[in-house]
Amino acid sequence: MPMAGPLPASFEGDVLVPDSPDYDTARAVWNGAVDRRPKYVVRCAGTDDVRAAVRVARELGLPIGVRGGGHSAAGWAVPDGGLMIDLSRMRGVAVDAGARTAQVQGGALLGSLDAASQPYGLATTAGIVSHTGIGGLALGGGVGWLGRQYGLTCDNALGYEVVTADGELVRASADENPDLFWGLRGGGGNFGVVTRFDLTLHVVGTQALVAEVDLDPARGLDALRTWLARSDDAPRRATLFAEVSAGGPLTLGFVWVGPPDDAAPLVAELDDLGTAQARRVRPISYLDLQRQSDVGAAHGWRRYAKSHYVQELPDAALEAFLAHAGADVGAASLVAYGGAIADVDPGTTAFAHRNTRFEYDVGAKWEDPADDERHAATCRRLAATIAPWSVGVYVNALGVEGAAGVHRAYGDATYARLQELKTAWDPDNAFRLNQNIPPA
Repeated sequence: MPMAGPLPASFEGDVLVPDSPDYDTARAVWNGAVDRRPKYVVRCAGTDDVRAAVRVARELGLPIGVRGGGHSAAGWAVPDGGLMIDLSRMRGVAVDAGARTAQVQGGALLGSLDAASQPYGLATTAGIVSHTGIGGLALGGGVGWLGRQYGLTCDNALGYEVVTADGELVRASADENPDLFWGLRGGGGNFGVVTRFDLTLHVVGTQALVAEVDLDPARGLDALRTWLARSDDAPRRATLFAEVSAGGPLTLGFVWVGPPDDAAPLVAELDDLGTAQARRVRPISYLDLQRQSDVGAAHGWRRYAKSHYVQELPDAALEAFLAHAGADVGAASLVAYGGAIADVDPGTTAFAHRNTRFEYDVGAKWEDPADDERHAATCRRLAATIAPWSVGVYVNALGVEGAAGVHRAYGDATYARLQELKTAWDPDNAFRLNQNIPPA
């Protein structure tokens, strides 16, 4: 399709406009509540296409959205009246099993990375839903079932290829543009379009185990307290969690990455927590572990969520969490951090909350737009009961909360350093459709 300020003749991708046959499919993202209409959707076939798209958007004065997997709950990828850079044609993954590294294109999904690395028994921390994009995940930090063993996705980044706000291609690593390398590891999409991630892989094997018990939430305080305290010194192969949903049980459990038999002592501890309404201990392949949340996290549902990082969880906080079972909608979780995540000095990357003990999330999904405000209000109310113990928030779990929310994700010192970096690399704030760090 023609564009004012045309793309170069060398452009290999596709350009969609509102009357293009695939336009509505291209502008749809994970959260079905997002319904915005870009002026152009530019499906890039390679890095040179991305460079051209950035330059044209700047020339036309159009807002730029960048779509990898499209999983941002806020739908940042879809710029109303702007230009969407769609990386869905750039999903290649190349694994060097001997070097234990992967080169991953900016539009690749987590399932592609796992599928390419697991034949060698290799993996790296990569979220918990296989149709998530590597770009948004890694740029915000990247939490997953391997985090306590090997750190965040960003901790396993060796380097990036980045298209900057002026359409130039640069390399960021410990040796090249180290300031940008720091900011890309947790600072989100504020500094450019990453067209390639170079990642470290680890020998993890192909086996995993999921163990969980359901308890009565009305009698669950002692068990919840005991289980969450156990997370502080649990084996690093284990990620402990607690879940509660509207009208449902209290579920306590853990995910184990490694030989299932090695998890037997921790399974026994789980069984000792109280009389279970149900018990599930499932050996599972690592690939199936990474896919097990895909259906519940399917595209198209309308969604709303709130999140906190928490450090201390006194009984009042645990009681507030258990009270979520009495809500009319929503499901909440507490997932343990620690281990290798906490081993990294907070100043090493732009991911600031290294000493977080748990991530708390509450969310709801529904189909009818008439339920939007009711479900969102319930999630806000439930999250407010945990807010007194909040010490921050994971930027990838942050909704549309403005500058205050972004400050909460980074803290004063990291935020100030990110602002300096933004001023150096994107002084006009061309990349502002994100959890935005404005130039100083």
